Amino acid sequence: MKVHIPRYAILATLALLAAVSARAAETAEASGKKININQASSSQLTNLPRVGAKLADRMVEYRKAHGQFGQAEELMEVKGVGEKLFKELKPYVTLSGPTSLAAKVSSKGTRGGSAGKKNTARSASTASTTASTSKGR
Repeated sequence: MKVHIPRYAILATLALLAAVSARAAETAEASGKKININQASSSQLTNLPRVGAKLADRMVEYRKAHGQFGQAEELMEVKGVGEKLFKELKPYVTLSGPTSLAAKVSSKGTRGGSAGKKNTARSASTASTTASTSKGR
């Protein structure tokens, strides 16, 4: 049984996700909450979204081995930081000035976790039920 999802529904969902992502980045930039990656300790770096103790330690070790970061993009040289994660970190990262981000930034909703999958499955289930009942009419 095929389930047909209208293209406009897919496009609307993608547009909504893009708007939410853009709004989160604007909020971070507007709040001015930043971490100076050239001076931050490992524990301060763990306040970044999706950065745990091991990744924070690798960032500090990279800085010790290679000197200060010249560009924020150099974070992608650290094992575990790819382009996707860097895009999430960029609004919170600075190369100079004080570290003003004092609390963990939530990464909830940034990876499309299980909640999104459950909703999608539920929507598909509802769609297939609707399709099967309307098919017989």
